[in-house]
Amino acid sequence: MIVEYIRYRVPDGEEFEAAYRRAVVPLGRAPQCLDYELSRCVDEPECYILRITWTSARDHLEGFRGSEHFREFFAEIKPYVSNIEEMRHYEKVIEKTEPTLFEWAGGAEALERLTEAFYGRVKEDDLVGPLFAHMDSRHPAYVAMWLGEVFGGPARYSEERGGHSHMVSHHLGKGITERQRRRWVSLLMDAADEVGLPADPEFRAAFAGYVEWGTRLAVHFSQPGATPPGEEPVPRWGWGVMPPYQP
Repeated sequence: MIVEYIRYRVPDGEEFEAAYRRAVVPLGRAPQCLDYELSRCVDEPECYILRITWTSARDHLEGFRGSEHFREFFAEIKPYVSNIEEMRHYEKVIEKTEPTLFEWAGGAEALERLTEAFYGRVKEDDLVGPLFAHMDSRHPAYVAMWLGEVFGGPARYSEERGGHSHMVSHHLGKGITERQRRRWVSLLMDAADEVGLPADPEFRAAFAGYVEWGTRLAVHFSQPGATPPGEEPVPRWGWGVMPPYQP
């Protein structure tokens, strides 16, 4: 991740703020953008700081800047480009941190246990088993690698397997049904219990949130005529509303 700071000096901030309220709509839709915040200086009200967290500087400059999201974003803030006093990328050096979902789950070893147990269940299931009839013996390890990157671990799936577009390609033309999706989710949750993934409500809520999101996308991209996305970074999943519980 990389953090971009843009410092503005805008004498009349009302229209500026209104423009950014419109601009953050396409910004928030961009997969390269993880987070954003516009702050106004209390001591000098004409000064503003825009903070954007990007998946990487390259994703920002080559991915977002070449996208329709950027064109929509820039159309709103273009009148204020001349008001920019600083625009730079920064790497975090010291920060308050919380464990990633990857770390909380137990790392790569725990996710590999999960996928081995899960696909063992899948192969025996009458409803979803046929979808994996010709599954590569290494498929569970690849899915563990994917989950590890999604949950904040090393970017191995991007480096070794081709990233997000490669994962989506496995679902094209499969015609996954809603019944199959729900069974997939149920079997994965059973496997999580079987291998002893953390059972605290905060972790399981975040874990289930990703599983719901990911499986619904899988169903979408598996339908006839579905258009696969272009090159996009692997999604990074966090704790969401509730941080990890610390007694």
